[in-house]
Amino acid sequence: MPGERNEAVAARGGAFEATPARLVGFRLLHLLPEEYPGIVPGEPGEEVRGHILRYRESDWPRVLPFLDALEGVHDTPPLYTREGVTVTLESGERVPAWVYVYANAARLARPGAQPVPGGDWRQVGERRG
Repeated sequence: MPGERNEAVAARGGAFEATPARLVGFRLLHLLPEEYPGIVPGEPGEEVRGHILRYRESDWPRVLPFLDALEGVHDTPPLYTREGVTVTLESGERVPAWVYVYANAARLARPGAQPVPGGDWRQVGERRG
């Protein structure tokens, strides 16, 4: 997300445009003490607010492996899984996207996996700041 700690890391995959979007049917968690987010399947009325990153089409063969490595998709066990979803842009347009869903169920069973009210990670920064 623009302004967050991995923005510069995501840019290593190539130039991208970040567009505000929301993902319905998922829940956003703040993991402590790790201090990073995790998205998990939620209830139909729940949503996560964030940004969709749009890279050039020619960059995707390099971007996906890079982002998969960043998110620990191929770790044993995986930290996240990449799943195809549909997100809604502020304009109301629905577009296909990839989302990284938190996959460490054992971690979620321990203390420190706090739901983020409203599903907006920027709210966590305001609470910490």
